[in-house]
Amino acid sequence: MIIIMAFLDMIGVASILPFMAVVTNPSIIETNLILNTMYQYSSLFGVENNQQFIFALGVLVFILLVFSLGFKTLTTYLQVRFVSMSEYTIGKRLMKGYLCQPYSWFLSRHSADLGKIILSEVGQVIGNGIRPIIELIAKGLTTIALIALLVLVDPRLTLIIGLSMSLVYLFIFYFVRNFLKRTGEERLNNNQLRFKAISEAFGAAKEVKIGGLEKTFIENFSNSAQVVAKSVASSQIIGQLPRFILEAIAFGGILLIILYSISETGSFSSAIPVISLFVFAGYRLLPSIQHIYASFTQLVFIGSSIDRLYNDLKNLKTFNKKQEQGILPFNKTISLKNVCYNYPNSSRTTLKDLNLSIPAKSIIGLVGATGCGKTTTIDIILGLLTPQMGTLEVDGKVITEQNTRSWQRLIGYVPQHIYLSDDTVAANIAFGMEPENIDQDMIEKVSKIANLHEFVINDLPQKYNTEIGERGVRLSGGQRQRIGIARALYHSPKVLVLDEATSALDNQTEKAVMDAVNNLGKDITIILIAHRLNTVKNCDIIYKLDNGQIIDQGTFNDPTDSNNNFS
Repeated sequence: MIIIMAFLDMIGVASILPFMAVVTNPSIIETNLILNTMYQYSSLFGVENNQQFIFALGVLVFILLVFSLGFKTLTTYLQVRFVSMSEYTIGKRLMKGYLCQPYSWFLSRHSADLGKIILSEVGQVIGNGIRPIIELIAKGLTTIALIALLVLVDPRLTLIIGLSMSLVYLFIFYFVRNFLKRTGEERLNNNQLRFKAISEAFGAAKEVKIGGLEKTFIENFSNSAQVVAKSVASSQIIGQLPRFILEAIAFGGILLIILYSISETGSFSSAIPVISLFVFAGYRLLPSIQHIYASFTQLVFIGSSIDRLYNDLKNLKTFNKKQEQGILPFNKTISLKNVCYNYPNSSRTTLKDLNLSIPAKSIIGLVGATGCGKTTTIDIILGLLTPQMGTLEVDGKVITEQNTRSWQRLIGYVPQHIYLSDDTVAANIAFGMEPENIDQDMIEKVSKIANLHEFVINDLPQKYNTEIGERGVRLSGGQRQRIGIARALYHSPKVLVLDEATSALDNQTEKAVMDAVNNLGKDITIILIAHRLNTVKNCDIIYKLDNGQIIDQGTFNDPTDSNNNFS
């Protein structure tokens, strides 16, 4: 379609030449073979004299131009649609790619940076990268077609004008390309800082207000946002710079064309068709050439973002389509055998030759000082981290990349800090479920187990349909934690993992929740990380970790060593 558009542009411009020739010298109808043939055939449509023929020719030229512009509009629409859909496609691909990365990958990436890439950099790359390339092709073909037409009419004049314009654009581009590249890198880096400043400021709103840190965070955002704004402004000004220069010399150029044409033809009337052609072609050419130059400047400016986006797309781990379907059988034991793990870019070994066994339908406690490896052990059991050495086994079957999802479908997980979305209580309990698929009976059942139901029914204005605000800001810490426990129980897990999940609850509420959880132990396997004695006192086995190793195990009433770190 771009090639057809370029051809139609050329035809539209070329039609000016015969029309102006007839207008200035009607007798040419008799001497020019093509015009005379057209005149003869026009009699079939009622044309009887030269005046009517000139009018009909003008209408035909107008129709050609309108058709050319209409086709150009359609082509532009398809280009814009392609660009917009490309932004959607790449954004979706990145979203899918990021979410399919292993959990360890997220430990080294800032969430604000990931959001910035999807929501900002993709748009920048598409708008200032893909779009300019398409425009470069479209305008380039149009320019070539029009220049070819002008060369056929007057090669020498076309060469003079073409060289003059090319030198202006090349001269400017030569001196600004390094500045554009440097400015583009500054925009990319400061755009990341801008998103980070916003994320941290609003994510820690309470601490910011208490500490009187508003000015600090405003300045953090302002400094980076100002650099981004100035960088974008600089690139756009540079992209438009030649247009201002060429507009300044355009009047002189028109005079030059007139004088040259008169000297070549010997009279002004004879020169009018050529002058009209070059002026009209210039009217169509200048925007195209300006677009070509602006496209080059935008590509240089956005080069850093293109490199960043390309590297992310290239290095993202491909989604594993060979994941086993269904749920992994679990009736006997969860085992960690000779497990070793250390985090990326860390020289410290977090887990060292760890061995533990968790019988089905038992309650297990993991205790130990901060940094002893409890959370890492849980993350391996959850299938979030893959040990560098050793294995995680369920009923003797090794958990691998192919069956991790089947294993995770058995698990309910309650972290210490619950993430709550700005949605209803019911939607947060059935997290990730479509509203029409939420089982209200199950919502109420698990809420009763988590000691949440009475609060929802008696204190919330719209019961389970009450909006709780971003991250549950309208709820207390204990209420948020109970929603997290209800969420973990919603899908009827066979394994329930509580990572200090009751730490935000008062003693009375914790006792009620733990009594309910302990009663579940007859039907499911429960793994607890805790610091309070009351939390682990009913565990069948308590494992004590230190320095990435199990140093003791037993029940709550066993005579463990006197240096017990959880008492």
